Amino acid sequence: MSVLASVIVPVYNEEKYIAQCISSIVDQDIPKDQLEVLFVDGRSRDNTRQIIQSFAQKYPFILLLDNPARIVPTAMNIGIKAARGTYVVRMDAHSTYERSYVSRCVDLLQHDQADGVGGAMRARGFTYTSRAIAIAFQSIFGLGGGKFHNEKFEGYTDTVYLGAYKKQLLLDIGLYNENLVRNQDIELNSRIIRQGGTLYCSANIVSYYTNRDSLKKLWTQYFRTGEWNLYTSRVNKNALSLRHFVPFLFVSFLLGFAILSLFSSKIVPLLLLTIAVYLLCCIVFSVAAGLNYGLRFIPILPAVFATLHVSYGVGGLAALFRWFRGIYN
Repeated sequence: MSVLASVIVPVYNEEKYIAQCISSIVDQDIPKDQLEVLFVDGRSRDNTRQIIQSFAQKYPFILLLDNPARIVPTAMNIGIKAARGTYVVRMDAHSTYERSYVSRCVDLLQHDQADGVGGAMRARGFTYTSRAIAIAFQSIFGLGGGKFHNEKFEGYTDTVYLGAYKKQLLLDIGLYNENLVRNQDIELNSRIIRQGGTLYCSANIVSYYTNRDSLKKLWTQYFRTGEWNLYTSRVNKNALSLRHFVPFLFVSFLLGFAILSLFSSKIVPLLLLTIAVYLLCCIVFSVAAGLNYGLRFIPILPAVFATLHVSYGVGGLAALFRWFRGIYN
C-alpha cells in the first residue's frame, strides 16, 4: 500500500525529549504501511541521532535525513521533498502525541474543506517553574489569546500549530521560507490564506508540548522570537497580527518614557504609573490563573509573565537596532 502520511520532525540536540516523542509517534493508530516518519537532523552533537537510529532498526518506516543548515525551515523542505506521502504532518521533538493525532489530521484533510489543519498547543511542564510557564502560556495575558492556545476551540483560523497539509499544496506555494529561522510556520500559513486557502484548528487533534524549564531559557526563547518578528513582517507584511507586536510596543513605550524622564521630571510619574499598572495586571492574571491551576503558582507567575513579555519586546528592539545599522537587508 502506498504511503498516505509523511510525518516530518526537525531535530537538533534533542536527546532529552526525542525518545518519548518517537514512542508516541510509533504508537499512532494509522496503519504503519501508510506511514513514514522522517527525522531531519541538523547534525546533532549529542545522542539524538543514535536514539533515532535505534528506533529505525526496529521500525522500518522511520528514516533519518541530514540537515547541514540546521534550521527548521530547511529541515522541513528537505523532508517535504523526500516525502512519499500524500499528506505532510509536521511534528516537534519537544512534544508527544495522542494515538489519533495523525489519523485525525488526515481525516480532516480528506473530508473537510481546509487546506491545513492542526490542534491546540497544550503546554506542559514537569517542574514547578516549567508548570508555571505552561500555565502562563494558557493565559490570554501570556501569549495574547491565539486560537491555537485554546484547547476547546474548533473552527477555521488564521494559523495552526505545527500543521498538516497536502504535500502538493506545499510544493505549489513554494515550501517554507528558509530565510526565516523563526515564524516560518506563521508565514507559510499566511501565504496559504492569501492564496484563498483555509486553515482549521480541531480540539480533537491533541499533542502536548514540553516547554522550557527555567526563566532564563524562556527569556532566550522569546527574545529570539521577538527578534524575528520585524524581519518576518518585512518578508511578508500579512504574516503577523498586532498581538505579535504588543510586547515590542510596550517595551518601546517604557524605554521612551525612561529617556524622556532624564530631561523632564514630569515624565517620571507617568513612567512609574505605567510600570505599576503592568505589575498590577501581572498580579491579577496570576491570581486568576492560580485559582484555576493551583494557588502555589501565584508567587512565580508574575515573574513568568514579565519574562515572557519583556524578552519578547527587547528582542524586537534589538532587531530594530540592527535594522537601523543595516544588518538586515
